[in-house]
Amino acid sequence: MSMAAKDTRADGEVVLAARNIAKSYGSVHALKGVNFEVHRGQVTTLFGENGAGKSTLMKILSGVVQPTSGEIILDGQPVSFASSTDARNRGISIIHQELSLAPNMNVRDNIFMGREIMTSAGVDFAEEERQTRALMEELEENIDPLTLVEDLRLGQQQIVEIARALSINSRILIMDEPTSALSATEVEVLFKVIRDLKAKGVSIVYISHHLEEALQITNHAVVLRDGNMTAFAERKDIDLEWIVRNMVGENFDLGAPPTGYAFGDVALSVENLCVPAAGGAGYNVVDNMSLTVRAGEVVCIYGLMGAGRTEMLETIAGRLSASSGRILFKGRDVSRLSIADRINQGLVLVPEDRQRDGLVQTMTVGRNLSLASIGAFVKGFFTSKKAEQAIIDQSIRKVHIKTDGGGAPIGSLSGGNQQKVVIGKMLATEPDVILLDEPSRGIDIGAKSEVFKLLAERARTGLAVVYSTSEVGECLSIAHRIIVMRRGKISAEFTSDTTKEKIMAASGESVVAH
Repeated sequence: MSMAAKDTRADGEVVLAARNIAKSYGSVHALKGVNFEVHRGQVTTLFGENGAGKSTLMKILSGVVQPTSGEIILDGQPVSFASSTDARNRGISIIHQELSLAPNMNVRDNIFMGREIMTSAGVDFAEEERQTRALMEELEENIDPLTLVEDLRLGQQQIVEIARALSINSRILIMDEPTSALSATEVEVLFKVIRDLKAKGVSIVYISHHLEEALQITNHAVVLRDGNMTAFAERKDIDLEWIVRNMVGENFDLGAPPTGYAFGDVALSVENLCVPAAGGAGYNVVDNMSLTVRAGEVVCIYGLMGAGRTEMLETIAGRLSASSGRILFKGRDVSRLSIADRINQGLVLVPEDRQRDGLVQTMTVGRNLSLASIGAFVKGFFTSKKAEQAIIDQSIRKVHIKTDGGGAPIGSLSGGNQQKVVIGKMLATEPDVILLDEPSRGIDIGAKSEVFKLLAERARTGLAVVYSTSEVGECLSIAHRIIVMRRGKISAEFTSDTTKEKIMAASGESVVAH
């Protein structure tokens, strides 16, 4: 159920290899003859920008999709996986970047879906629940097996996805952005689990945009760029500069606070806001919070998981209801307005979970981009396709979305490019205030730089920007002010000349453990 048994074969030997793997989707060449190796009992980290081909390669290795050409070698023998079930039966599992859980089912049933423990009397729910509790204990997460997945926060859902993969006892485990929604404490627990798995001979393929974090556990690093493998090295020969240089060709930064102008009038004011915790828990997840943001100002909200950042932003945007307090937008109380009315007024939110809240999976890239701006090209019962196409083309260009065009399916885009679609969709409404909840989740360092610089550029034109993050390095990029939240309250406020250590200390985070 839990950790795989110790493999007696030599650690470090190649157990899985991709040889000259190519994959094409029409005219788009996602992979161009890639060679890739996985070593027993070691972590191979795969770096690359969004659209570099990382997820495509992992889907091929785990049987989700088949290559256009090339071959897969498992234990020295050529193999062909007809499906992910076929690959899983051979000991290869994948934790996908985008969660694949059923939200209307409980944690236990999600973990054992399609692999139910059967007895002569039917499904042994008691044993499934016992094993689920053991997995949660192993991951140091207090999640009841009978809790519905839709009632869990995003980080907890990520833990359930990891637990499901661990329950399969795979000998090759592919982790595609497993920490994108995890707190620093949860990441430390996951890394402990990874080290335990390595000691038992399990091979890990690890994909992450958190470069410094990934360096803590990797044995080998591989870099993909535009569907090609551009670099390979052992851990002792690499550092952060080596990764960035091979990924994007130069050392990107996240920009700096925009300067050379004075802030405008107050665009957003939050007064004594209180938001009750979900499920009648009896406390406020946002507790008597007040905040003012001026036109052209960039404000970062930093805090650990559970600090109340998401609830505060969602309440301002109208997704959650406050028990008390007021939200003033350009001096007008909008506390009782609907989400749509707030968008029409110029107050928009880029949500944390793009799949669930930011995108319509059945629509094209273009339709997703134009959805929030529909009023700009709908006249009566008719739509102006020319006006809609202008919005789509402008958004793709301004937000630097890597796509075949507006007619491409949204599912054909990498995770980071999907995130840019969500941001582009909201910027297309020409807002006065934009709220962004973890805007860099699943975005590589190059795309992250583009997004932050785009926000800085829009701030110079008067846009008020409020973004939340759990990555302390992002606080010191484009923000004029950094607001630190802890247990629903503002614990500190800093300007851009502060230090990471001061920010982390104010949040209650251990500087040493980070």
